[in-house]
Amino acid sequence: MSERLPLRARLVAGFVVAITVVLTAAGAFVYWRVAYALDARLDSDLRAETAALAPLVGPSGTLAVDPVLPRVPGAHAYQVLDAGGRVLSAGSDVPSTPLLSLRQVRAAQQHEVLADVGALLPASRRPLRLLAVPLPGSGTARVLVVAERRDQRDEALRELLGQLALAGLFALLVTAVVGERLAKAALAPVERYRSRAEQIAGGARGIRLDVPPLRHDEVTRLGQTLNTMLDALESALDRERRFTQDASHELRTPLTLLSTRVQLALRRPRTAAEHEAVLRELGEDVAALSALADALLEVSTTDATGAAEGTADLQATVEAVVREHPGVSTTGGAPAARVRMPEHQLRQVVANLLANSLAHGAPPVRVSAAVHGGIAVLAVGDAGDGVDPEFLPQAVERFARADVARARVGAGLGLALVDGLVQRAGGDLRLCSRGTHHRYSDRFDLPCDHPEDGTTATVLLPLA
Repeated sequence: MSERLPLRARLVAGFVVAITVVLTAAGAFVYWRVAYALDARLDSDLRAETAALAPLVGPSGTLAVDPVLPRVPGAHAYQVLDAGGRVLSAGSDVPSTPLLSLRQVRAAQQHEVLADVGALLPASRRPLRLLAVPLPGSGTARVLVVAERRDQRDEALRELLGQLALAGLFALLVTAVVGERLAKAALAPVERYRSRAEQIAGGARGIRLDVPPLRHDEVTRLGQTLNTMLDALESALDRERRFTQDASHELRTPLTLLSTRVQLALRRPRTAAEHEAVLRELGEDVAALSALADALLEVSTTDATGAAEGTADLQATVEAVVREHPGVSTTGGAPAARVRMPEHQLRQVVANLLANSLAHGAPPVRVSAAVHGGIAVLAVGDAGDGVDPEFLPQAVERFARADVARARVGAGLGLALVDGLVQRAGGDLRLCSRGTHHRYSDRFDLPCDHPEDGTTATVLLPLA
């Protein structure tokens, strides 16, 4: 049931319950201390009266005749009981019936007994505080009972209970009001967050949660974290939208070309040789479409899965990929080291860099690998004309191609795939051309070390 209540109501209820427990404990302690003090005063008076009356009790249980008897404290509020609980004598201010039960009489024959007659609530007409002590001598077990009226004591305690109850109710009311205000103030940012989140869920873009700039509490940090998450989600959505638009644009051209070839082939009758030539051209177009689809799948898979666990042997992987690409030379040989990247991803990185250099650069294409501290450095370079320095910042974007490369085969996804894999492995990608150096992240403060001619792609990976 409590889960159905609003959070503000639950907080206020918690405040009220907590203050109720504290006030109850404090009130009980105050009441006990006051009652203890009042009872101690009564008990002291009863002991003084008992000490004065006990020597005056005769063998028959009556008080001895004494001229000063009327001035003896307790002379008119006492009883003398025998071992069976019968009243042997009594003062004028107490009833003639025994004030103690038989069990209390037997206990009083051994030691003093304190007892009360009448209740605090509801108020009794004649409340008494009793002290019973054994009387020595005469060989017969007798008990002297002295009584004191508790009217003032009980009235004081009833007044105290009333004051504690009123103070407690007032404190609970103040706690409920203050707690409600505090809970409302504390949860106000949460309500603003909810309202903004509802707008964002409705499709609004570019808005963020209203986080107070000068506050640094838990709710503020939550809002800042949620804004960071919204930034990341919107950036991912923008990338996805751009990817879809770019993919549609890239697919439109080969599909249009394919459709045009089919229409031209059907426009007039053709010989078997002409049909074979058309089919061969269509096969090339389909192969290009298939390669583009594979590239799109690789990029989207990299974005979805993120970094994979595993390591790879740098030397063995580089040598294996280089053997698959004739015309590529290695300088210095790859060192024996393991990098923090799965082997199949490292193969993709090396293969894409080599394919990019072979397609857009000029021989010789060089591959070098080295280890500096805890960093593996892999560089792939060529001796071509280089890349326009203004294009370097966009070179790793999907479908990005320089003007001079648009006439060549390729979809512009190779460097995008490399950058995604390297970033998710905690590495760094650099692209340098004609003396211009561009970093796509700054994880490692390591200077570039390669020839300045042509274009060189450098990958820095942490060692395993």
